[in-house]
Amino acid sequence: MDGKRTSNPLYDPANFNDFLRRNKAVVCALSASYVSTFAGYPLDSIKSRLQTTKTRITVPQLAVLVYREEGLMGFYRGLWIPLMTISFVRAASFTIYSRTKEIFRNYDILCRNSIIDVSLTGGVSGAMSGALISFCSAPFELVKVRRQLEYTIAASKGISLRKPPGTLEAVKEIYRNNGFAGLYTGFRLHFIRDTAGTALYFLEYDGMRHLLGRQRSGEQGPTPAWLPIHSSLVPFVCGSLSGVTSWALIYPLDVVKTKVQQRALAGEPYRGPLETLHRLVRGPDPNNPKLILSGIARIYRGLGVSALRSITTHGLLWTLFDMTAHYIDNLPRSSGKDEQY
Repeated sequence: MDGKRTSNPLYDPANFNDFLRRNKAVVCALSASYVSTFAGYPLDSIKSRLQTTKTRITVPQLAVLVYREEGLMGFYRGLWIPLMTISFVRAASFTIYSRTKEIFRNYDILCRNSIIDVSLTGGVSGAMSGALISFCSAPFELVKVRRQLEYTIAASKGISLRKPPGTLEAVKEIYRNNGFAGLYTGFRLHFIRDTAGTALYFLEYDGMRHLLGRQRSGEQGPTPAWLPIHSSLVPFVCGSLSGVTSWALIYPLDVVKTKVQQRALAGEPYRGPLETLHRLVRGPDPNNPKLILSGIARIYRGLGVSALRSITTHGLLWTLFDMTAHYIDNLPRSSGKDEQY
């Protein structure tokens, strides 16, 4: 022994740190998404059930009903699909979003230090991300909806389930009934929702981060006097608010999408988006229409639990994203390497 520490040929810390810096957006998005998806999934499951139930029921009553009929696992039915796929989708989404912003910066487009330029850059980058990712995420979300609404879909077919089919069985049934195209049931609504929703989300997030002191370089400056919070809370506040407000704006579209997909999965006759929306608002009987406000309230049923889910999911997502990014930025660099990532 000469007193010198021998290097491990299978693990080189310097190269590993460089790898993390080169793939910072992917690493941050994956690590943050796993935790935030797991934390918010039970609320997402309750949201899907509230959107499709035909009887008035409160969130606590529905939670008790799910627990009584399906146990604790009922809240996590179909979890592994979003846990694995949505995490990778988010990683791809953040990568597209980051690369699009880099293109704007490299070509000196919308680069003024103003909230308008910052927000528009985030919005356009988000729209590009949402549009491209929707082609990959649509089949996974359809299967997730199928798994979450197993009992509802079975009841509409007059079937009593003792044990719901697993995820692979659900995929096989969709493919068997409608072929590969069946995995893209409701895709147009999914595409519009993801494109508009992601654009609004990143537009609001980047705009709020700018208002709360983030520089165009990405460094967090002091927060304004009208919101004197610690800088570590800024990602959670901005992520929560942008998640809640953007979701509230596209929530009716998500309700219509879920209803259209539910009818298709249950084998019921096709009903278009506009007709679905009209029936949700005014009711199924044209001779006895519901009050518009009552119909709007029905559409927004479950918004409260969705808002709570958004606060939990997006607040944690951005907090963990920034923490991971800060950790990677402060990793020691190997000697002779001055690259910036």
